[in-house]
Amino acid sequence: MTQAQTQIQTETKVYTFDEFIEWCPENSEVRYELHDGVIVEMPKPRGKHSKLTGFAIEELLLAIREIGKRGIWFIPRESIVKPSRDKCGYEPDIIILDQENLGNETRWETESVIQNAASIKIIVEVVSTNWRDDYYDKFRDYEEMGIPEYWIFDYAALGGRDFIGYPKQPTIFVCELIEGEYVKKIFRGNDLIKSPTFPQLNLTAQQIFDSPL
Repeated sequence: MTQAQTQIQTETKVYTFDEFIEWCPENSEVRYELHDGVIVEMPKPRGKHSKLTGFAIEELLLAIREIGKRGIWFIPRESIVKPSRDKCGYEPDIIILDQENLGNETRWETESVIQNAASIKIIVEVVSTNWRDDYYDKFRDYEEMGIPEYWIFDYAALGGRDFIGYPKQPTIFVCELIEGEYVKKIFRGNDLIKSPTFPQLNLTAQQIFDSPL
């Protein structure tokens, strides 16, 4: 167990976002997020999760090129999103940033922190065993922040029945911000993903789940 992991388990301190950023170990292979003031070690993407994420990144980079945004929109290796609430901070599985707005991000160059929704085109979260984070907390905070598009990839059908139905099956949600609220569209099997940001996208839910990369 690392010293950082021990600290998380033994301390009861509630952290602010700034304290969390100061605490985060440099060059760590472990991902951490701040949830309601509590530092949480995130599961390291492995196997299917990692393969699916890599495939989605490749497809999104192609989509960016197709609409002529190469060099303007990009997918960073890592970034931390600071929602409106001070005691939260998230590192998305995939985030598309707009280079043209990064001049307004005062913490980007030194801390990789994104604070403005205008800098973000899409956030993608790939559901793990902590599925409630993606369906509840991040959904709420990304919506309140004003991020225009939020995708949820539930490839293992881990989400609650209220979200993905019963019997459970692999599901993708595309949440579009309309008048300050997310409107969810559900995609399964051979459904073509419909994205407001990438209307030309020719990709089915099953292709993402199969992840041929």
